[in-house]
This record gives sequence, C-alpha cells and structure tokens, in this order.
Amino acid sequence: MSKLEQILILDPSSDLRFKGPFTDVVTTNLKLKNPSDRRVCFKVKTTAPRRYCVRPNSGIIDAGATVTISVMLQPFDYDPNEKSKHKFMVQTIFAPTNSSDMDSMWKDAKTDDLMDSKLRCVFELPSENDKVNDVDASNKAAPVLNSAKAEGPLAAAAPAKPVSASLDDTEMKKLLEECKRLQSEMGKLAEDNRQLKDDGIRMRKAPRSDHMTSNATTFLGRETSTASLPSLLVVIAAIFIGFFLGKFIL
Repeated sequence: MSKLEQILILDPSSDLRFKGPFTDVVTTNLKLKNPSDRRVCFKVKTTAPRRYCVRPNSGIIDAGATVTISVMLQPFDYDPNEKSKHKFMVQTIFAPTNSSDMDSMWKDAKTDDLMDSKLRCVFELPSENDKVNDVDASNKAAPVLNSAKAEGPLAAAAPAKPVSASLDDTEMKKLLEECKRLQSEMGKLAEDNRQLKDDGIRMRKAPRSDHMTSNATTFLGRETSTASLPSLLVVIAAIFIGFFLGKFIL
C-alpha cells in the first residue's frame, strides 16, 4: 500500500529560511492549512531539537482552519562556509471522531495512516543592499522622531510667555519703585511737619511782642503751607498709583 500524501498545505512548502545576524533569536513562521473536511492532528519534529524552539509543536487543526507555527532559532556562532544540515518534519494523521487524547492518537496510529512533509533549514545573512536600505530607512525616520520629541513635549510643557505679561511685569516693577519713592518723601515731609509744629508750640509759649508775633505768624504760615504739602502729595500719589494699577489690571 502506498504512503498517504500530506493533507495539509504548508507555507513555506520546502525551506525554512532564517535571516541573520544570528547573535539573537531568529524567528520564522510556518503556516499549516487544513483544506479537508476532517480534523487533522499534527506534530513538528527536528533533527536539532536543542537549537530550536517550536510553538506550538503539536495540536489539532479543524477542517478548513489554518495554524501558524513559530520556529525560533537560538543564537549561535554562524560560519558562512558551513552548510546547514538541520531539517524539520511535519507529521500528520486524521483525528478520530470519538477521541480527543492526542497521545493515544499517535500511539494507536498505524504507519500507513501517517502523512509527513520535510523541510530543510536555510541560513541567510543580510545582503549589502538590505543593510543600505535599513540604514536609509532609519535615517529618514530619525528626523521625524526627533522632531516629534523636541517640539511636542516642549510646546506643551513650556508655552511661550505672552508679550503683554512681560510688559505688565515691567510696569509693576516701576510702580512699586515709584510707590517706595513717594513713601520715602512723605516720611520726610511728615518729619518736617512735626518739627514745624514743635517750633510753633514753643513760639506760642514765648513772651508776646511785635517781633515775636511776626515770627510766630511767619512760622504758622510756613506750618500751614507745609502741612498742606503732604495732603497734596497724597492726592498726587493716589492718582499716580490708580493710573498704573488700572493699566496693569486692564
């Protein structure tokens, strides 16, 4: 009796290609498609089980379904002059309708019921053209990524300060300096005012004479005129402060 032909459709059908460099795990995919109307059990075997990791390495494929298998080649020191002798085999059987125990299926399977497909492993290093294309793609992508990193976060985290805010700060500083100056002058005037009042009181207590009366009148006149100065300055300062505060708030 001739051996049964493989019922599954394999993609790729003959070679598993692994593209280096092989300093890290290299993964390639194998697709198994079941075109029949029956469930099919599969098992993946290799001649170098320590060099590969296969997920899943066995299972059941429903009718019309497809399963993708990941074949992972472990890192190794690649020698271009050494030809790969690694091979894989996909072994299959039709799953019995009344059983779901895969171990018993394979154990009870007859040799004539087994189907298999063999694939060889091919190791490839990137060509010079591939390296150039990868570098060009990285260089083209880098400015865009750098631009997004430089412009996006800075624009959100540190927005530009409005010009009006800078002008308001300047006017506020000038206003505070002017207020300090006015307060200093008002303090001096108040001290002069107190001194004049003291002089006026002493003059009132002194013996009255025409000369003294004349001097008292002079001092009182100076006192009255000087006393009016703080009031006038207060009004001017209030107008000045109100003007700047109004301009600052608006």
